[in-house]
Amino acid sequence: MSTPLVLLPGDEVPSDHLPPANNNPLKLGPGLKLLSEPTPASEKPRHVLTATQAGILSTDAKRNTVSLLSFPNRRYIPTVNDLVIAQIHHSSADYFHCMVTPHTAHALLGQLSFEGANKKTRPMLKQGELVYARVLSVGLGAGAEVEITCVNPATGKADGGLGPLVGGMVFDITTGMAARLIRASSSSPDDDDAVDGLVVLSELGRKLESIGGFEIAVGRNGKVWVDCSNAGDSAVKATIALGRCLQGTDEHNLNPADQKKLVSKVLREFKLA
Repeated sequence: MSTPLVLLPGDEVPSDHLPPANNNPLKLGPGLKLLSEPTPASEKPRHVLTATQAGILSTDAKRNTVSLLSFPNRRYIPTVNDLVIAQIHHSSADYFHCMVTPHTAHALLGQLSFEGANKKTRPMLKQGELVYARVLSVGLGAGAEVEITCVNPATGKADGGLGPLVGGMVFDITTGMAARLIRASSSSPDDDDAVDGLVVLSELGRKLESIGGFEIAVGRNGKVWVDCSNAGDSAVKATIALGRCLQGTDEHNLNPADQKKLVSKVLREFKLA
């Protein structure tokens, strides 16, 4: 495709824009939903892939995935299965009430929605503390309640680092950059190809490996948590440098070559390289 395909909510994805059919099931990313279209009883149901938000269609034939890239400054709208970084606002008998964005009502996080949690071992989270969670359900209509969880409902395990985020710092990024970072961080370590033209994470990982590397959690709600506690005396400097690189890449929409230049420049300024 030479021209990007922009879709609006409810638009059908043209079949010629999908990856070539193979034996593996097509994986759907954020912003897309498979619907069954009404047909006469004598015919087989017709399934159509439609957009649930505005964005640019992105396909990856190698991974057999298709997703919708949200526009960078789009306000975050909670969607089931999204990973988010939420802040505890207050607690009640059964729930923690969490801020996911300033524009939406508080999300509900069950006090037992943590790996191995019971009434005695559940985390005692206080106002202002952070959790990495997955959107479990969203209601219908304006002001509907959103429920999040810190475990995989199928396994009861905290897959992917879900749970309280201790230490580190949180940086604001656009929702579009958050989506790109999630795809990049989930790509294979042996894959040398840049995901969505994003190499800043791999470049930082390579250059900070000698001082202990870093941990990162990315929320689709435009938040990224970074922890470089293994860097010892350089932990704070490394964390701030890493956040600056991510925000700079986002703000200026840097290409891969300029991302590498930014990483080298920032690490030199902080005397980390």
